[in-house]
Formats: sequence, structure tokens, C-alpha cells
Amino acid sequence: MPNKIEKPIKFKAVADIYHAFFTGLLLSVTLRKDRYAAGDLCFHVFRRQHHEKFLSSFEKLGLTDLPDAVACAQYHYLSNGVGGVPVEYMYESDQKAWVHFCHPRWMYEGAALCGMPLEISHGFLKGWYGQNGVSLKNPRLGFVCTSQDMDGQYGMAGYFKEHSHDLAPEERLQFSPGEMAPPFDADNAPVLDATNWPEERLQKANRNYAMEYAKNALLELAALFGPADATYLGGITSQLIGKQYYRQTADLLGVSGESPEAFAEFMASLIEGQDDQATITSEKDGIHVIQTGWRLMRGTAPHPTSIFDSWNQLWQGALSVHNRYLVLETLQRLDYGDDCFEWRIRRRK
Repeated sequence: MPNKIEKPIKFKAVADIYHAFFTGLLLSVTLRKDRYAAGDLCFHVFRRQHHEKFLSSFEKLGLTDLPDAVACAQYHYLSNGVGGVPVEYMYESDQKAWVHFCHPRWMYEGAALCGMPLEISHGFLKGWYGQNGVSLKNPRLGFVCTSQDMDGQYGMAGYFKEHSHDLAPEERLQFSPGEMAPPFDADNAPVLDATNWPEERLQKANRNYAMEYAKNALLELAALFGPADATYLGGITSQLIGKQYYRQTADLLGVSGESPEAFAEFMASLIEGQDDQATITSEKDGIHVIQTGWRLMRGTAPHPTSIFDSWNQLWQGALSVHNRYLVLETLQRLDYGDDCFEWRIRRRK
């Protein structure tokens, strides 16, 4: 049976893996396709995310009665804060409010920032920020970007502004490099109601934040580039992230040793950290791990084969570090209509 690690630790392990996957995928597409393909992927991921989360989160965050520009800025301050992303919010007027995404940037963790092209920044700005006025049915609302990371400025910053005239589509996102965001005053920034957002809910929200990016990236990867390219791009990214993050994730989850049983424990802990059910059984032909449910892709079927084939490489990559003399075989697949995912872990013959 999986170990008794507490749920918040499992949440963190899952968040770390999927966060790294999303960052790694942007780098993989930039390197193996080109900067424009990476920007296109970023646009579609953030537009999908916008449609799924933007309006539905307004009430949860207590923003429904605010002026639109202020509500948008507070949305990005509060929602990113829940996801563990450092952001500043500065009110200027009911028609103008600022956000500043501080360093270190969550989306470009560590040295990854050095490999991110400007097109990725433009992609998420167009995908989300330029769409806020449309979603709020306010044709005068736009976003003015005053700073971006990739051109050596002070992070990603800008302001939501309600103009005095309706904006043409190309005016919804504007650029004004050189404008400096006002100072941040934490005492005057909005805060979440602690009674509605206890610590465990915040930890779970942080995990959900990373999972959403991974889910939408896998879906949009297949839609943009087709299942074959998506399997290659998503698969190599998953392989590398599984390898690179296995040791720290296993340590976090209290998994040690090189046995098939230990890797099954690793898998089960991460499966449970996603709020799916995990079962481990010892059979004559090896150790079996069964996952019931697939919360990561809940409500998104039917799936091209690239979704599972890419995602499954996280396990394959991790196993190659845990013990390269073990084999992980897939016996059942939910995306093929089976009742569960089932893997067998055995030694090479």
C-alpha cells in the first residue's frame, strides 16, 4: 500500500511536477519547433484557461461588485497568489489598476527564463489579458503592457484601463515600454477571507493551478500540432521532467530504495496527490499499480492518444532514475475505454 504521507505534501509533489512540465514544454517547443510555435501554444493555452476560469472565479474571489479595471487587476493578484505566484497590485483609479509579476517568475522557473522568447510573453498577454474586456462585455476595457521579462525590464507589468471609447480588437492589448508601475503597498492590497481560504484549501489550489496548465498544454499541443508531433514534444518533455524531478519528489514523499515496490509507492502517492484512487497489488508477474479516475483530464474526453502517451512518459522518466533495470508496462488505459489505468512494474529479463 502507498505510504501515509500527508495530503498537503502529496499536493506539493504534484504541483512541482506539473509546474516543471509546463515550463519545460514551452522550452521544448521553442527548441524543437520555433519561437513562433511556442508563442502560438502559449496563446491557445491561456485563451482556453481564460474561458474556463476567468468569470467562474469572480464570485469566489469576491470581485463581482468592483469596477471592471479594478476587478481584473485584483483577479490576477489574488488568483496568482493562491497559486503561489508573486504578484503586486496597485490601484490608481476606478478606471485604471496595475499588476506587476515579480521575479522570480513562476512560469519561467530558475534559469528557464533565459530560454524563453518574447513570443511566449505576447502569447499569454493576447490569450488572456486582451480578452478580459470581451469576457466582461465591456468594449472599452483593455490592457497596457509596460514591461516584459525577455527584453530586460522589471518583470511583467501593466495596467487594466477603461478607455473613453470602444476598443478595436487590435487595441485591447497595447504596449507602452518605459512606463513604471507605482510602488506596491501591501497594506492596501486586497486579501482573501481566511475563513473561506484555510491553509489546506490554499495548498490544494496551488496544486490545481499547476495541473490546469499541464492539462491545457497537453490538449492544445495536440490540437495545434497533431497527435504525432504532440506525442514527440510532450513525451520528450515528460521524460526529461520525470528524470530531473524524481529524486527531489521521491525524497519529499518519503520513498527510498530501488525496488519495484518502492516505485509503486511513488506512483501511488502522486496519483493520490491528484485526488485519484491508487491501488497496489503484488502479482506473480510483477507489482501492479491501478489508477481509478483521471482528475487531470476530467471532462475533456475524447482524447487523442498523444495525451496519455505524453503524460505516461513522466512515469517512464522517473523509473529510469529510480532503477533503470525495471520496466513499466501499461496494461489498461482509461482513454481506450478501460475502467482504469493499470501498470505493471517488473525486472528486465
